Amino acid sequence: MRVLLVEDDLRVAAVLAAALRRRGHEVVQALTAAEAVRAEPVDLILLDMNLPDRDGLEVCRRIRQLSEEVAIIAVTARGEEHDRVAGLRAGADDYVVKPFSMVELQARIEAVMRRTGRAAGTARATAALQIGDLRVDVDARRVWLAGREVGLSRKEFDLLVVLARQAGTVVSRDRLQMEVWHTTWATRHNLDVHVAALRGKLDDASLVETVRGVGYRLRAG
Repeated sequence: MRVLLVEDDLRVAAVLAAALRRRGHEVVQALTAAEAVRAEPVDLILLDMNLPDRDGLEVCRRIRQLSEEVAIIAVTARGEEHDRVAGLRAGADDYVVKPFSMVELQARIEAVMRRTGRAAGTARATAALQIGDLRVDVDARRVWLAGREVGLSRKEFDLLVVLARQAGTVVSRDRLQMEVWHTTWATRHNLDVHVAALRGKLDDASLVETVRGVGYRLRAG
């Protein structure tokens, strides 16, 4: 499914875009109202109501005038009842208040797409991942290292899958927290503890490398 993400906070936009792509969505980004209105046709728009060049309600009305078919979910820090009502009356199909989890956002996307008669594309690649001597069977949730099966907790496994899919590439702390805990509000200590536990069970601390100030990287091969 093609999603237009309208969000002027670059940090939030990067985390959301990465999480949406991992869930099988094609993501197009816009930082301003002008970019949003000029964007190519999409199935769904995630619209921040606080944009630098125009009020989100006005943008929502304009987009709705241009298309009755596109689904719109307002994503904003404005959580009062009158804000929600105004957003829905401006043409939004749903209204999500920050901070929110990816689990909630994905559920709302699916619900909106059902109501608008479209299918939300959420398929994810589940083929086994092979990185050197490390094999990760995503469907079976099983891991082997040099032919030896490694028992991992649910969060340890989810963390390894995110790293394995980007083997050799640094994965930011924010992205790991969003992908594994479905929120960027997880504590720094929580992530570090799970990484340490994962390293211990893999019996090779160097497999998961720390990139200071950025995140972690699974050694490729």
